[in-house]
Amino acid sequence: MTKQIDFMGKRKIAAVFSAILLIASLASLAINGLQLGLDFTGGTLVEVEYASAPDLEKVRQQLNSAGYEKLVVQNFGADTSVLVRLSQGFSDTVGAEVSAALAATGEALELKRAEFVGAQVGEELREQGGLGLLLALGIVMLYVAVRFQFKFSVGAVGALIHDVIIVLGAFSILHWDFDLTVLAALLAVIGYSLNDTIVVSDRIRENFRRIRKASPLEVINISLTQTLSRTLVTSITTLLVLLALYIVGGEMINGFAKALLIGVLVGTYSSIYVASNVLLAMGITKEDLIAPVAEEGEEGEAVDDRP
Repeated sequence: MTKQIDFMGKRKIAAVFSAILLIASLASLAINGLQLGLDFTGGTLVEVEYASAPDLEKVRQQLNSAGYEKLVVQNFGADTSVLVRLSQGFSDTVGAEVSAALAATGEALELKRAEFVGAQVGEELREQGGLGLLLALGIVMLYVAVRFQFKFSVGAVGALIHDVIIVLGAFSILHWDFDLTVLAALLAVIGYSLNDTIVVSDRIRENFRRIRKASPLEVINISLTQTLSRTLVTSITTLLVLLALYIVGGEMINGFAKALLIGVLVGTYSSIYVASNVLLAMGITKEDLIAPVAEEGEEGEAVDDRP
């Protein structure tokens, strides 16, 4: 028999740890906000054509040295064509200034165009996205309540909100750019965390029905111990892929990889401690989940009407 791990014996420490992370995240979001990327703010687009394919990292360093800080550098079509997106507003001279900064090292290049680009995500879409997220959380809460029990739905949604706030807080505290790739990662974090929480919840419900004489704390500890190997294998393999993306994936998916790295770590933690902690705080008991009592059939045989 697998040795039972006393996860819930550390639940108060975990609650304090989560509270500190949440307070720090909310405080930073209130004071500093998010460093919105060009997808949200718009800016200036400059396209240059090189004689030979340049090193994008060197191009980025040249522009940083010239005083351009918030920018995106990527190939556009061919390897010799480079697209630069700047956060600054458009001016008649910005194209010439950027091309001059890039040509300072002696590289042969030609300015193809310079123009203003609007934000891909406007104020209205941001508001609709926020409402959509709240609606999604409401649907998740309803689903878990029907699939399991209301107390499980509160724990699941609490864990999701916990994960989202901490990921956003990390980007706010560290002043990382928040763009559409990070938003996509945030949605992936919600899906990952919910899946992990559902697996744990399913085992808790099963054990409440199977282990009739154990206390709720013991049942949750047994359930978490039984699902621990699955949780760790899933998290570790996912983290290995994300580390590879972060190291060799390039600038375009750097924010996506960072957000998912934090989200997977926090999501694994919350599926063990946050959701289960909420269940105990709400006083989950075997009566909430116990299967219906077996009834006698017509010939005196016991009939179990459990679903």
